[in-house]
Amino acid sequence: MPRVPLLGRLSFRDYAAVIFGFGFLAVESFLHVIILFLPKPVINWFYRRSRALFHHISGQPKDRSEEKKASDRILNARDFGELCSIYGYTHEEHVVLTKDGYLLGLHRLPSKKGQKKRNPGSSTGKPVVYLHHGLLMNSEVWVCLTDAARSLPFVLVEQGYDVWLGNNRGNKYSKKSIHHGPNSTKFWDFSMDDFAWHDIPDSIEHILEVTKSQKLSYVGFSQGTAQAFAALSIHPRLNDKVNVFIALAPAMSPPGLSAPIVDGLMKASPTLLFLFFGRKAILSSSAMWQSILYPPIFAKLIDKSLVWLFDWHSDNISTNQKIAAYAHLYSFASVKSVVHWFQIMRNAAFQMYDDDVLSPVVRTSVSSYRPARFPTRNIVTPIVLLYGDCDSLVHIETMLAQLPDHTVAKALHTYEHLDILWGRDVDKDVIPEVLQALEFYYDQDKESTDCNTKVNALETL
Repeated sequence: MPRVPLLGRLSFRDYAAVIFGFGFLAVESFLHVIILFLPKPVINWFYRRSRALFHHISGQPKDRSEEKKASDRILNARDFGELCSIYGYTHEEHVVLTKDGYLLGLHRLPSKKGQKKRNPGSSTGKPVVYLHHGLLMNSEVWVCLTDAARSLPFVLVEQGYDVWLGNNRGNKYSKKSIHHGPNSTKFWDFSMDDFAWHDIPDSIEHILEVTKSQKLSYVGFSQGTAQAFAALSIHPRLNDKVNVFIALAPAMSPPGLSAPIVDGLMKASPTLLFLFFGRKAILSSSAMWQSILYPPIFAKLIDKSLVWLFDWHSDNISTNQKIAAYAHLYSFASVKSVVHWFQIMRNAAFQMYDDDVLSPVVRTSVSSYRPARFPTRNIVTPIVLLYGDCDSLVHIETMLAQLPDHTVAKALHTYEHLDILWGRDVDKDVIPEVLQALEFYYDQDKESTDCNTKVNALETL
């Protein structure tokens, strides 16, 4: 492929993709501005027309199943609290102030279905589990299932756990800072480094303070696992506060995207994302398109995008589940955090954000420069990996090579990335594995604590 002289490593095809990308974003931004000024009746008209068009092509809906009814209720739920109330659970809301001034929303499920805790914000005496979402998500992704038996938080509550769900800075429940407003570029100047240095350890500290527990169990999904890998590797004392780290669809150094043009372009110059999307939130117009498109159409667009970008066909997720869950899939994230992921992919290493924007072409062939890497082999906390053997973002051999020898990995046959959250059989394939790991390491930690207590008692005699 010929290359444009003096303009770096991009081919003519790549430059054509850049020009097309800018054109598409310009049109999309223009439509966004127009829609912002449209009155509500006009927007509702577009929604009705998209619904009519969908039914004209695919026929009138005939599904009246219980799953369809649950899907409709979840689709119309506005927030985490309403999602929980669908299944009879009462939640608590907590706010964490990070050391660098961000206010993070934490959700808690302290009581079983139909029960309400008498003293909110206090200890339950139960084992504590902390769940954390993935990239471009929030805590709602854990509870937007069409069956409570497939929702990990609800199952954990019924099994006697005190369940907490975290949120990253910038998303729906954490869009506030004591230093900068969300319309400021400085507010969005964060990457995964900041999640690791502040969000995860500060959230864990708050949870342990409220519950009066010495330790908790951590369950992460996708980027939520990467944040824990990073946090545990750079905070040695944090390992003493986590008795087990269960990584669902773990992410560390993904091989890349399935769309060749996007993959090649972003790996060549990750900072191109700043040119496309600016330096604030990425894909911030998603909520707009969701509001004017009929949900099945929106779900189809998401499906096509996932196939193109990641080769995920989501055959293990029912149509009703997709329509329900995709409505709660997107939440705000910084462009910088996505740039960070493309830097990781380009260098095939789980590294910290690289502030040096110089191209590798202008560096010497000798290793005169290397971005700092997260020392993940130093993690002491027990690690359990549950990954899909059809997940294009997981290369398990590469991942295990960067983790300590005590890491346990289990493949889930035919599972892709999102299947581990919303698959039709997660109650049979995923949740039992999580419960088994939680119970095993909780008992192991309890035995160790009891043994140490006895030793200390003997030494004082």
